[in-house]
Amino acid sequence: MLCISVRKRCFFTKIIQEHLPCGAFWIGQILKVCHTFYAASLRSLRLVFNTYKEQFFLDNIMNNITFQYPAWYLILCLALGIGYAFLLYFRDKTFRDQSDALTWGLGIIRALGVAFLSSLLLSPLLKSLLTQTQSPIVVVAQDVSESVAAEMSAADLATYKSNLANIRSNLGEDYEVVEYSFGSEVREGLDTAYIDKVSNLSEMLKTVYDVYSNQNLGALVLASDGIYNEGSNPIYISTKLNAPIYSIALGDTIPKRDLVLKRVFHNKIAYLNDRFAIQVDVAAQNSVGKNTNLIVSKIVDGKAQRLESIPIAIDKNDFFTTKEVTLTADKAGVQRYRVTLGRIEGEASTGNNTKDFFIDVLDARQKILLLANSPHPDITALKQTLEQNKNYEITTAYASDLKEQIAKFDFVVLHQLPSGENPINAVRTTLKDKKIPHFYILGNQTSLGAFNQAQNLLSIQGDGRNTDEAQPLVQSDFSLFTIDENLVKEVKQFTPLTTPFGEYNTNPNASVLLTQRIGRIETKKPMLLIGEDNGTKVGVLAGEGLWRWRLFDYLQHQNHDIFNELIGKTIQFVSLKEDKRRFRVNLDKNIFDENEQVIFGAELYNESYELVNEPDVSLVVSSRDGKNYNFVFDKANQSYSLNARILPVGNYTYKGTTVINGEQLTHSGQFSVQPIQLELYATTANHGLLRILSEEYGGELLYPTQVNGLADRIKAKGTVKPVMYQTTKTRSIINLKWIFFVLLGLLSLEWFLRRYFGAY
Repeated sequence: MLCISVRKRCFFTKIIQEHLPCGAFWIGQILKVCHTFYAASLRSLRLVFNTYKEQFFLDNIMNNITFQYPAWYLILCLALGIGYAFLLYFRDKTFRDQSDALTWGLGIIRALGVAFLSSLLLSPLLKSLLTQTQSPIVVVAQDVSESVAAEMSAADLATYKSNLANIRSNLGEDYEVVEYSFGSEVREGLDTAYIDKVSNLSEMLKTVYDVYSNQNLGALVLASDGIYNEGSNPIYISTKLNAPIYSIALGDTIPKRDLVLKRVFHNKIAYLNDRFAIQVDVAAQNSVGKNTNLIVSKIVDGKAQRLESIPIAIDKNDFFTTKEVTLTADKAGVQRYRVTLGRIEGEASTGNNTKDFFIDVLDARQKILLLANSPHPDITALKQTLEQNKNYEITTAYASDLKEQIAKFDFVVLHQLPSGENPINAVRTTLKDKKIPHFYILGNQTSLGAFNQAQNLLSIQGDGRNTDEAQPLVQSDFSLFTIDENLVKEVKQFTPLTTPFGEYNTNPNASVLLTQRIGRIETKKPMLLIGEDNGTKVGVLAGEGLWRWRLFDYLQHQNHDIFNELIGKTIQFVSLKEDKRRFRVNLDKNIFDENEQVIFGAELYNESYELVNEPDVSLVVSSRDGKNYNFVFDKANQSYSLNARILPVGNYTYKGTTVINGEQLTHSGQFSVQPIQLELYATTANHGLLRILSEEYGGELLYPTQVNGLADRIKAKGTVKPVMYQTTKTRSIINLKWIFFVLLGLLSLEWFLRRYFGAY
């Protein structure tokens, strides 16, 4: 028990009365004031101790101050101060002629200053408890998709907007209100335009969970019609909120008479002149006994050209059917098609009767010419194999009666050419100048001398009249494309080809796929090899009789799979032309939704085919109605990028241009932006989903007329309460400013008194 008593006359008063001379009267007054303050402080402390006893002092004072050294070191600090004061004032004769009170006063000041200063060397720490109160957070999330406002009149919509705006003022006194809008994306703030093309309820709930799950979330106010057409079902999302959901049910739940094009299933890509199928899902509500037509059209220059018309009879109120239509891709490029349902009497909305879709028709077919010296069964075997690839367009011709223009073909097979009768000099020149990949098949009609001059991959020294019968062997070190192990095993059993007899010299840059086995002797003579000749891919098959391989494969396996794989992969690799363009503008895709940003990329190469981006690159995007959008690419690393942002629905062409070392390079292409019509396909509000959400999270389902009473309902729930957070803060006492001023005051007072009474 700490006992504190206050005497009527303390030590300081006694000294003042007995020893202080008149010249130091004002010092006595100062000390009297200090005595009065000291006595008042002691009385206050006595009152506190009488009320809270010593526990208050121990818990709230001593427990808040800690030392990094033992606390009993304070006794040493006090002893240091007293010792220092004793040596300075009671052994020193400076103030011998002055009053004892002055000496005692200066000694006490010095002792306190030194003790106080030395105690700071113990690194005392002060702990403080900070309390913060966080108001509950109420998140107001508004669905701003098209379907929300579609069922409201202008007057009802204005009233609802006004009530929605009042939510913040009604809840703002007791809660922290945060507002969000969601549709195609989640964004902060209330947006009342209601123009989003999709609605994603699950993404909104996930955003609230991610942002506020570790905060004092009091409630979520979800204003929606319950229709979602993007994302997962909000009822089954894995992230569960720890707060009630109050759903404001918008829209109309009464089904109306309506025809709906639910979905159109189609491939995004088709090949030129191919036939492709589309599937159309048709639904109807409250339309029993009505008839309509499903019309498929192609949009050309803004006009619809009817392709198909299918009658549909609606035989029940909840009607659904699927129709399949087969179309022909008759033009290359991005083609726009439209599916339309004919309107019926009394239909509530016709906006969901039409759907446009886009198909990128690729003219990716390679034109292949099979050019032969004379009729031969190998030509038929090759043609039958290559025709299985729908990307090949095969043409057969003979050198003696060639009417085709070589330059229009992507790949040429030369069977037993050049020959003595047909040196095909003009064909060889065109192949070299246009860098058209080609493939030689040698036989007894081939002129080996002309063949050796035509390419530099393989040289055969022989007269061409002598031949060998050789079987193929697959080389294990061949790496240009993968070879199935089964093919390696089966090919060596194929019947022999007729190969030229002579000395074979192979260019080191050529890759040998097959070598010749003559009888039981495995030779190093190449039978099939692939390489590059002056920048053009070239293949050579030193032998004729492919038709035997095809028949043998069928005899052994009842199919042509081994033969087709061997010849097909070889032709595919040799015929593939590398993109040697030095300037390219590229898109990740050719068809964009109307809410997607169109992002371009570009690459520029110098004459050494090194990637550079010093020159500026411009781009002009043109719509079908003649409107141009001009852009300049941004430079990023060694390439270019451009965000053209969101463009209106329609078909577009683009042309990129740059100049490098005085040479102008261009690249052009096309793309389309298609409309999003998801909000038009589901017009009946789903309040059942909102009710389930509210019940699952402990909230309520409200209607627009009940919005003004929302604040009272939340308060009445009693679960939304403020949260108090307490934080303990520890800081060094030496950082407190008042410590400095206390020390400064003590030292300044001592200095003043010493100077005043003649010391220094």
